[in-house]
Amino acid sequence: MKIGIVLSKPPSYSETFFNSKINGLIEYGYDVALYVREHTEDYATCKVYNAPRVFKNPILQAFRTGFVVLSLVFYLKRILKFIRLETSSGRRITDTLKNCYKNAHLLKAKVDWLHFGFATLAIGSEHIAKSIDAKMAISCRGYDMDVYPLKHKNCYLDVFKNVDKVHAISANMLKKAFEHGLNPLTPNAIIYPAIDTKGFRDFTISAFKLSPPIQITTIARLHWIKGLDYTLEALQLLKQKGVKFNYTIIGEGSEYESLRYALHELDLENEVSFLGKLSHETTLEHLKNTDIYLQYSHTEGFCNAVLEAQAMGCLCVVSDGGGLPENIIDNTTGFLVKKRDANALAESIFRVLSMDELDLSQIKKAARTRVLKDFTIDNQIQTFINFYE
Repeated sequence: MKIGIVLSKPPSYSETFFNSKINGLIEYGYDVALYVREHTEDYATCKVYNAPRVFKNPILQAFRTGFVVLSLVFYLKRILKFIRLETSSGRRITDTLKNCYKNAHLLKAKVDWLHFGFATLAIGSEHIAKSIDAKMAISCRGYDMDVYPLKHKNCYLDVFKNVDKVHAISANMLKKAFEHGLNPLTPNAIIYPAIDTKGFRDFTISAFKLSPPIQITTIARLHWIKGLDYTLEALQLLKQKGVKFNYTIIGEGSEYESLRYALHELDLENEVSFLGKLSHETTLEHLKNTDIYLQYSHTEGFCNAVLEAQAMGCLCVVSDGGGLPENIIDNTTGFLVKKRDANALAESIFRVLSMDELDLSQIKKAARTRVLKDFTIDNQIQTFINFYE
């Protein structure tokens, strides 16, 4: 069976949820190819097919368009079917021709499944799978379901009409897909993200003892949806209570300046550090010395970082946003806190710090055991095999 995975670009080293899936399917004998809009030359895990470039220079664009048209001559039957499906759906001929160009690499694909790694990537490509006699799958992730539809109402109606099977990374994401128009009768599967647990099994959790300063960590893009402003406000309240801590944020993003200003306003410049983007190995080394891992996002599809923090023996305190309640079992493998409430977060952390250390050790062990048992690459790959078969 040949599976074509559609992404904006090949996954980076840190995108373990894609890399593990691709490697796992290949190991099980599947023929996997990537179809991308941007190609990085150093990706060699599988064959990569690039979408045609779009040039600002009209002369270059004209030459490129001519080349693409010639390359599609041997796929005329597919092209005509695609145009017919596009126009019958009410799409304007100009938009249809643009879609022919941008989907040229997909129109030439020879696959059994065309799987769009993000639902947003299927917009404008809804009729490709039918045109090439393949089945169409989409994955519903956090940005797809929580953010994009807020700016683009009814954006997935054509996608949902044509999809053969839907993959959601959490029950919450599947619920959101239904809210955005997915037919409940459409075949679907919840396949949780996974981590390479082999790399975590040799790690031994040391005896748990919370001693000041408490080491607190968050791994996140510096983006409004990650709730870092509320996190900082909560930490200011902890500081006012006399709690000694060091808070480290690993990640980069557009909100860096505003968050730096917040540090100044909240008098947290001595307690908070921004480390920027780190390698996966360096990040895990940092988690070894972390007492409490915070993920106070407004919403998350699921969040691999929380899985890895649990596997590293960190005590996790997260919001109740999105799929996080499926990642953490409240008071059993970590702690859930009402989102967008700095006072509630501060109170929860303070309560955790006052708990019996033996009880906290049991929560850490339960979290690690659950992750290493239920969120393995092998489990994930087997469920994807079932998904395609």
